Amino acid sequence: MHLARYQQAAIKTLRPPADGHDPVLVPLLGLIGEVGSVATAYKKRIRDGAGIGHGKQQLREELGDVLWYIAALAHCLDLDLEDIAAASLEKIKDRWRVTPVADRTAFDAEYPDHEQLPLRTTVTFTPTEDDKGRTVVVLTREDGSRAGDPLTSASHIEDDYRFHDAFHLAHAAVLGWSPVSRFLLGCKRRSRPGVDEAEDGGRAIAIEEGISALVFSYAARHGYFEEVRSVDHELLTTIEHMTAHLEVSVMRAADWEEAIMVGYHVWHQLRENNGGAVELDLEKRTLTYRKE
Repeated sequence: MHLARYQQAAIKTLRPPADGHDPVLVPLLGLIGEVGSVATAYKKRIRDGAGIGHGKQQLREELGDVLWYIAALAHCLDLDLEDIAAASLEKIKDRWRVTPVADRTAFDAEYPDHEQLPLRTTVTFTPTEDDKGRTVVVLTREDGSRAGDPLTSASHIEDDYRFHDAFHLAHAAVLGWSPVSRFLLGCKRRSRPGVDEAEDGGRAIAIEEGISALVFSYAARHGYFEEVRSVDHELLTTIEHMTAHLEVSVMRAADWEEAIMVGYHVWHQLRENNGGAVELDLEKRTLTYRKE
């Protein structure tokens, strides 16, 4: 049965509200009650054993009641059940299905080679002492040239944020997007001033750095993702809002979660080995660590 037909049939049995009562109230409270009934039925299934025949039948009936109240509530709120279902599937796909490599957007495919993120490259992280006696991390490209400025953790407490460019390189590898990596690797899209300013310029760089700092703060409260393999939906939604006007907005929340996990996996290795080399492969969408 199609959801639209079910909803049309269901609302024929919806009783009109009493005078002066909110028509939404009865379906809403009914839905809450029936969800509780599903929990109770499942509790009995656990207690009595899954083999008890009536247990499955009771769950079927209770879930049917839940569906009826959802259909009635949607009708009272002037919502279409099929539209709700379709939107729900899209939301779930965005959150839990990583975009296949073959379907991922190459944001710089139409630009000259020197303005494209390199398909493969290696960046080396080397801790060293500067003239102020601070331990800084120096990034170098394959040709031996510096990539950006030497970094400290910029914190009263040493937390190895100085290796955080691994996060930006993970964004480049997994998402195909990273204004910071474009700056570090010298491949900003200067041939199109508007794109260079809006997508690769200071504001975009600040947004990506803000995402890096925001996720790091979250990671610090979750063991830096050593055992946790997922990110709260609210954090991913915040990232989505921060990047809504940028080209990376076409990527899914699941893609961002993958980029975060890849970045932290490499960051842990840099931290444990006090530096090393990181290999970026855009074709495979991977970022791998290599000890020097």
